[in-house]
Amino acid sequence: MNKKNKKSLSAASLATIGIVYGDIGTSPLYTLRECFSGYYNFSVQPDVVFGFLSLIFWALILIVSLKYLVHVMRADNEGEGGILTLMSLAGRNTTPRVTSILVMIGLIVAGFFYGEVVITPAVSVISAIEGLEIAAPSLEAYIVPCSIGLLTLLFLIQKHGTGSVSRFFSPIMLIWFLTLALLGISGILINPEVLKAVHPKWAISFFKEYQLASFFVLGAIVLAVTGVEALYADMGHFGKSPIRLAWFSIVLPSLVLNYFGQGALLLKNPAAIKNPFFLLAPEWALIPLLILATLAAIIASQAVISGVFSLTRQAVRLGYLPPMKIIHTSEMESGQIYIPMVNWTLYIGVVLVIINFQHSSNLAAAYGIAVTGTMVLTSILICAVALKNWNWNPVCVGLLLFSFLIIDIPLFSANSLKFFSGGWLPLTLGLLIFIIMITWKSERFRMLRRMYQHNNSLEAMISSLEKNSPIRVPGTAVYLSHTVNVIPFAFLYNLKHNKILHERVILLTLRTEDVPYVHNIRRVTIEKLSGTFWRVVAYYGFKEIRNVEDIFHRCGLEGLSCKMMESSFFISRETLILSKRPWYLFLRGKLFIALSRNAMYEPDEFEIPPDRVIELGSQVEI
Repeated sequence: MNKKNKKSLSAASLATIGIVYGDIGTSPLYTLRECFSGYYNFSVQPDVVFGFLSLIFWALILIVSLKYLVHVMRADNEGEGGILTLMSLAGRNTTPRVTSILVMIGLIVAGFFYGEVVITPAVSVISAIEGLEIAAPSLEAYIVPCSIGLLTLLFLIQKHGTGSVSRFFSPIMLIWFLTLALLGISGILINPEVLKAVHPKWAISFFKEYQLASFFVLGAIVLAVTGVEALYADMGHFGKSPIRLAWFSIVLPSLVLNYFGQGALLLKNPAAIKNPFFLLAPEWALIPLLILATLAAIIASQAVISGVFSLTRQAVRLGYLPPMKIIHTSEMESGQIYIPMVNWTLYIGVVLVIINFQHSSNLAAAYGIAVTGTMVLTSILICAVALKNWNWNPVCVGLLLFSFLIIDIPLFSANSLKFFSGGWLPLTLGLLIFIIMITWKSERFRMLRRMYQHNNSLEAMISSLEKNSPIRVPGTAVYLSHTVNVIPFAFLYNLKHNKILHERVILLTLRTEDVPYVHNIRRVTIEKLSGTFWRVVAYYGFKEIRNVEDIFHRCGLEGLSCKMMESSFFISRETLILSKRPWYLFLRGKLFIALSRNAMYEPDEFEIPPDRVIELGSQVEI
């Protein structure tokens, strides 16, 4: 590798520290403390401390290092990752029935992610600001108001984009991880014996000694690996090598050192369990550490918010969520987007969670069930990819799945016990999002099938119109069509009621491919159907902006000259009417109608100038 490549790899690895590792990087604020919370009733004694440290260490190695960084990150769609990408890959080369099952699994995982992100900003920020209890106990009453204030400011700045401040994320997080390491080393020097916990025998002995109680505490151990999904989801932004290099060179050593340093402190002073992270620091460093921890928590929250925006855009493009306003906050980076509806819905959820739970320990009790559920289903999907896409030996795939699930299922089972302690919240939110995605996809398919079930032959109609043409008017008429080879409803309505035809008619279909980006060479395909009729199909990846002016430009390069001010866009808007259905399908239909009414206006979605749009309506029974 030459010097230039080494430099770019180092720069990309530094960038991943600020974006990818924010969530898992703030886990030391609360993980070890929660292991000793009253929820599990463990006292601070050497064998317990060694057991917890050994479990945390091997969770980081087995789940993060081996499962995600080695195996899951191998599954990429032209370099892109994320749960919907994994779902799409798993559904290839299989039967329709298996594909449907895998799609359901993928949508459940996506729902889990939405449920989890309501808790992540709350628990990260509150855990950081709880350092006030140590630095200035009299300010304890201000922890919740300060948390809400900081998060309010964070959500307010989303509409301006994060490009101007994101350049500071990586240096701050690098300082954060170095601080974690230094604090950990200072603690380990107090009691170097704590390093023995690296040996897995301590985890095994812990299970043998405490049996059922050791199973329950897995619900706290999993807090050490929350945010692991970001490694895969952000793969398209940075690539595999920088993410892996940052983990093994900076993040993993810093986390391990800090956890072991906290453990050494507890062995010396069991009373430090009140907040072992902040008590690990010397008294003079408490205020600077509090400020740094708060900045790290805000950066972790920003990464989660950006992840929600990215996942939502991908779900919209793939047809699992209704169109909504997506604002691009950077002219240089397509990944920097802002979705107002998602932003403020998430903000309201986060504030309600903070007000309801008040303390990070209460939030931690609700945290983890969605994370571990995601781990289980991700294991199934990645093994489906290995079997069908990579053509691995079925026996090897079976062993791989077993090795994943033997870790994931106990973690999920232990966290399931948190259901009545707050775990119901992320599950409920995840279920709601899952229902919305399934409803939009299935009901929209049902609507389009109903609309086009009696559609006549497009070729026959064009041939008839060319022979017996109605009155022709100057200009170009563009009819948006969801499906090729069908007659757009707006075309039929215009012909029926206005009894005119433009000099040139373009039937335009926009398709979202199951890839992040489509090369400009493949952007449009043009087919001349007759002397005056043209079919244009424009292809976009799920991360791209769809714009009719860009399509017109591409058409001009292909020989079909189109001018915006000489074109009229005809769009059909359907008024939906429910047919007689069973009660559960009736409710689903009502939800679909509500989603349709609040969906983004189609001309706005494709950036069509308002003065070039002609809208024709009809009633459709679904």
